[in-house]
Amino acid sequence: MLVFKFGGASVKDSKSVKNIAKILREYSSDRLLVVISAMGKITNLLESILASEAQEKRSSLLLQFKNFHLDIATSLGIKKEFIEFIDKRVKHISDFMESNKDEYFRYDEIVSQGELSSTYLIHLFLIKEGFESHWLDARALIKTQDDHKTTQVNWEESSKQIKNSQVSSKNQKLIITQGFIGSNKKNETTTLGREGSDFSAAIFAHLLNAESVTVWKDVPGMLNADPRKFQNTIKLKQISYIEAIELAYYGASVIHPKTVKPLQNKKIPLYIKSFIDPRAEGTVIKDGVDMIPLAPSFISKREQILVSFTPRDFSFLGEKELSEIFKVLSDHKIAVNLMQNSAISFSVVFNQAHQDLENIRQSLDLKFSIRFNKGLELLTIRHYNEHIIKELTNGRNLLLEQRSRNTVRFIMET
Repeated sequence: MLVFKFGGASVKDSKSVKNIAKILREYSSDRLLVVISAMGKITNLLESILASEAQEKRSSLLLQFKNFHLDIATSLGIKKEFIEFIDKRVKHISDFMESNKDEYFRYDEIVSQGELSSTYLIHLFLIKEGFESHWLDARALIKTQDDHKTTQVNWEESSKQIKNSQVSSKNQKLIITQGFIGSNKKNETTTLGREGSDFSAAIFAHLLNAESVTVWKDVPGMLNADPRKFQNTIKLKQISYIEAIELAYYGASVIHPKTVKPLQNKKIPLYIKSFIDPRAEGTVIKDGVDMIPLAPSFISKREQILVSFTPRDFSFLGEKELSEIFKVLSDHKIAVNLMQNSAISFSVVFNQAHQDLENIRQSLDLKFSIRFNKGLELLTIRHYNEHIIKELTNGRNLLLEQRSRNTVRFIMET
């Protein structure tokens, strides 16, 4: 079996959906499990619905959600088959918003409707085009821990569900399912974190002992930098799992940070290919290979915040004090991008957006003096040299620097 993953950019309109069908025809002799994200910017729209307090505003956004999908379905000639499904999704969102007030559970249940809608729409179109498509609700197979919004996979239970399902049967040659979502033992919807569809593809591949995973992107493969931020980028022909994990951890946007490990454990190759030019070579990530070509890789994260904690009594920072800080960060679901400590100071860097900084400050203010620097850039250079460092940091105000053998990281004012 081959596992494919198509992200939001590859399913943003009817033309994109037709392109997916064209790509899948090239693999008509293979068994395929296809993981698909929500269409375009639908996840953002659903998050706006969650944030809406006014009923009138929420209703307007729900209508946008419905009409976006219906317009695509109409263009593809499947409106009649799809309209009942999307009406049920809209009603479910509205009812759930009224009946459940738990912030994280509500997030998972509402935002997951984007993936459910996109996959069912594409499934119907593929049937119309003559494919023997089977639609699978990923929540039935991907079992997770009980917590919501960026939960952990329950591998043992997921494996049991896979083995007892039709997915393992060779009778189903084409399966369409969702990325990003799963369910806990109470059958509540859970999510694996924003951009978690790559991880979903890796989970399915691991559990099904797939031959390979291909992530279809709007870039020719894995580049040494984001072409929207850096000039003269280079496509990497091949890299190792270890290198891919490093780059993903530091924020390379081509693959989700958790994607590689399930594949590495079973030595399943990961291909990054272009849905714009599907026959081009792309990039392969696999076991024990050298990076070709060996070149510095640049990763930039903007809108970062640097937070520094200093004990008010100027005592040394030990395990007890650090554990208090980490507990507060964990309680607020803060993903730390960088950390550094000295005898009496501990600094962390994380994404500025949507973080409840005031509550964090209040939780720790009695024991620590806390300083914030907002609107910063975190620059990571993998396989650095002094020439590259100078070129990328010249004239910038550096607030923090970290170096290891292969990687240097800077926190800078923008």
